Amino acid sequence: MGRLMAIAGRKGAQDARRGKIFTKLIREISVAARQGGGDPAGNPRLRLAMDKALSANMAKDVMERAIKKATGELEGVNYEELRYEGYAPGGVAVIVDCMTDNKVRTVSDVRHAFSKYGGNLGTDGSVAFMFRKCGVISFPAGSDEDAVTEAAIDAGADDIVVYPEDGAIDVITAPDQFEAVKNAMQAAGLVPEEAGVTMRADNDVKIGGETAEQVLKLLDMLEDLDDVQNVYSNAELES
Repeated sequence: MGRLMAIAGRKGAQDARRGKIFTKLIREISVAARQGGGDPAGNPRLRLAMDKALSANMAKDVMERAIKKATGELEGVNYEELRYEGYAPGGVAVIVDCMTDNKVRTVSDVRHAFSKYGGNLGTDGSVAFMFRKCGVISFPAGSDEDAVTEAAIDAGADDIVVYPEDGAIDVITAPDQFEAVKNAMQAAGLVPEEAGVTMRADNDVKIGGETAEQVLKLLDMLEDLDDVQNVYSNAELES
């Protein structure tokens, strides 16, 4: 009986997490469709959001409803994009991207997370200059380094990062070249483990001990907020 309850508990937690991921994906699809139109062929941001949703096994009819609501074909909620910047303990810079229908609620939740774990919100632009927007196409440990490198160079990637500890590879692109490079890599038979446009810090801040624990708790709490889409930081955990 105890084992069955444990399995049910794990499944409930997994379902809740899956639901939260779906909520974030639907909001991204909605904002992309409202800003750039409901046709993914002419809207790169929407196309990327739909690709992420498909990777998460979201049904196409769920995506189509979100698009119709965003473009006015169905009644729906309008989401606003917000970005908050601040510092976690140890001088770690943090960017929090949100989508919300209630700005007051969102800023209150984000501020509470920062204050609870020893951080503080900053003003617009206070940490954004430490990050750059880029496309990242990730290949798992054991990938063929020569094949990935050659295909990435031919496709016009900006950089290739090979992680010596396990051989995993990141292909870095300019944001506007991300889709073309990803498609070229896939056409060469190289299917990424993960791919997306993200924010990467120019320089990381090394942290350890209790400071690292506080930073991780803060980042986890921010990521669990319903209105938060993405959290970026320049924290590097000391081994």
